[in-house]
Formats: sequence, C-alpha cells, structure tokens
Amino acid sequence: MFAEFAFPIFEQSIKDYHVINDVYQPVLNPFEKGSIEYLLYAKNWVDTVQWHYEDIVRDPNIDPVAALDLKRKIDASNQVRTDMVEYIDSYFLDKYKEVQVKPNAKINTESPAWAIDRLSILALKIYHMNEEATREEASAEHRAKCQEKLNVLLEQKNDMFISISELLTDIANGDKYMKVYKQMKMYNDEELNPVLYQNKK
Repeated sequence: MFAEFAFPIFEQSIKDYHVINDVYQPVLNPFEKGSIEYLLYAKNWVDTVQWHYEDIVRDPNIDPVAALDLKRKIDASNQVRTDMVEYIDSYFLDKYKEVQVKPNAKINTESPAWAIDRLSILALKIYHMNEEATREEASAEHRAKCQEKLNVLLEQKNDMFISISELLTDIANGDKYMKVYKQMKMYNDEELNPVLYQNKK
C-alpha cells in the first residue's frame, strides 16, 4: 500500500530536519537518487522547510526586508512543491501505463500525487501537534486540547491510507483513470504575471 509505504519516509524527513531545525540546513537525502523513496523524502523536506518559513514570517517583530525575502522563498518553495508533485504523478503514470481503462471508468478530483502531497502535510501536522500535546511547559488545558486535535489528525491519517489505497486500486483495475494537469502557476512566470512583464519594458 503506497500511503503506508510513503508515510514513514515523510516521518524520517521530518525527524531528520529537526535534528538541526534550521531552514538553511542542507538536505542529506539518505535514499538512492532517482528512486521513489528519494523523491518522497525530498518532497517532504521541501514541505518541512516551507512549514518553518511560514512560522518565521509570522513573527510580529520580523524585519520587513527579511519578511519580503521569506515571502519570495515561500513562492519559490511552492513552485518546487508543485513540480515535485508532478514528478510523483509521472511515477504513477508510468506504473499504470499498461492498464486497460474500462469504458465506464471515472476520473478522480485529484491525482494520486496530490493526495500524497496532502499526506505529507498531514505528517507535519501530526509531528507538530504531538509536540504541543506533550510540551511540558504548556498548561494542562493546552496539552489536552492539542491531544484532542492530534487524535483527529491520526484518524485522518488512517482515512487517507484507506482512500489513497482505494484510488490506486481503482486505477490499477481500470475502474478509474488519471490525468495530470500541469498547474501552470502564473505568479512566478515573467510572461504571465502582469507586474513582472510590465517591469521588463
């Protein structure tokens, strides 16, 4: 089951990041380059760094110049995230390329890799909510509220395992088919963002 295979890789990436816990640290991917494990680890590492960018940029005392620099890093990170999701979908497209799609096959609202993207973010939510649920200096009320939220996240994880497995089974059986729509983000493109192309004149 792919989700159960991917989730421990996400957890390893998150754990490895927090050894140093610095958005500028180099990524030391332990998996073989070109493997799906390597790609999943790299994908979650980008998500993890962006999670912490988002924390830092919300500092009410942040220097405006530093905030702008972080905003641009977040934009760039979003583009990398999107690209990596599309790489993961390419893996699935190749894996199921020989499947005979049934005439009455249906299409899903999201591709398998976008579901895996949500699972990667969920792994981060679980890690950080568990931190809050067990934070010793926090009040008992805070820890209890966070434990309740953590329980919901863990239930969501199990539901996602099931739904991703069902989606991939349906694709493998030809009951559903997948298409990949390039996200075509416009804000980073000098040909599509009016602010950027007007400044080129």
